Amino acid sequence: MYQTYFDNVKKASRCMTRIGADESALVLQSLAQELRLAADVIVAANHKDLERMAEDNPKYDRLKLTKDRIDAIASDTESVALLPCPVGEVLESRVLPNELVLEKKRVALGVVGVIYEARPNVTIDVFALCLRSGNACVLKGGRDAEFSNKVLIEIIKKVLDKRGLDPDIIQLLPSDRKATDELMNAVGYVDVLIPRGSQGLIDSVRDNARLPVIETGAGIVHTYFDESGDLKLGKQVICNAKTRRVSVCNALDCLVLHQKRLNELPGLVHQMAERQVEIFADERAHKQLKGHYPDQLLHKATKADFGTEFLSLKLSVKTVDNLDAALDHIYRYSSKHSEAIIAEDAHVIERYVNEVDAAAVYVNTSTAFTDGAQFGLGAEIGISTQKLHARGPMGLRELTSYKWIIKGKGQVRPA
Repeated sequence: MYQTYFDNVKKASRCMTRIGADESALVLQSLAQELRLAADVIVAANHKDLERMAEDNPKYDRLKLTKDRIDAIASDTESVALLPCPVGEVLESRVLPNELVLEKKRVALGVVGVIYEARPNVTIDVFALCLRSGNACVLKGGRDAEFSNKVLIEIIKKVLDKRGLDPDIIQLLPSDRKATDELMNAVGYVDVLIPRGSQGLIDSVRDNARLPVIETGAGIVHTYFDESGDLKLGKQVICNAKTRRVSVCNALDCLVLHQKRLNELPGLVHQMAERQVEIFADERAHKQLKGHYPDQLLHKATKADFGTEFLSLKLSVKTVDNLDAALDHIYRYSSKHSEAIIAEDAHVIERYVNEVDAAAVYVNTSTAFTDGAQFGLGAEIGISTQKLHARGPMGLRELTSYKWIIKGKGQVRPA
């Protein structure tokens, strides 16, 4: 059953080199138009998925599609269409002493597999990026988004068929666990596997896949408010990082506060109370907030509250004596996704930027910007937290490799 999916996409992937930049752009522009026209159909399918999930589930917001969100997805698709197609770019060229002409040229990865959970927008993002970068793709969405993913795939295949392209360049596997196992073992059919979702999903794929895996890690995100930090700036940045959209991986989880700014903590988190953010504060921070933050929203922190990706209106607060202690705390608990500092001291900023090990490090701004579209990539296939091949938001270039092309005039290598 599953072998058919892999056979079809592998065979179809051979035609990807013949889909030029102009054609892929037209496909994506047509897809954006179809998404907007089918918004009611997509929302209806998505509603079936939402009915099976409790509204207080952290995944609920990620799963939910509205007409505005569909329009945003369509706009991202159009943005990808406008980006330069990276395939064929000559990265390096030189003539060797023996007159061989050597070129290093960018090529597609081949067939990209993606395993993801309750995020139907990923279905469109992955297809758009893969098509524009010359890749075929195999998708394995979670059961939570089953109805949404199916209707989105139908729309994609409809557009491909209209353009005379092989619809098998994208495959959606069944939502059962067996399909996940098969995809993780699709050696010879899938060139790279990218998991998007919870830390449990990512760990499972990394530990069990026989394919090369690019980790898109969970976001355990910190913002360090330094002794030199600007209070007004800090208020708006911290609130935005925490509350803009709580269910995404770049949302703030832990505020790390220099002890000399403790007396300003109530003012720093004042806006959080209006957004009903629960705060889990260490002993010093809790003492400072007591009586200045709603009792029902204020809790004493436990060890479990640090190193946790909340994906909800919850925030931990850690008080530190100095920059070294802040760096130690972040080193211990960071998932290497996005980390930020609010400071005016140039030396402190330089140390933080140099010493924090994360895919994206922010200075005096919100971690909410860790996003392919915000980085000018059109969209992203994931936020890579590893260091080999790609790191941070993965756009078109990150979905390519390269090959060497050597042109000669009969040269032979001496014995």
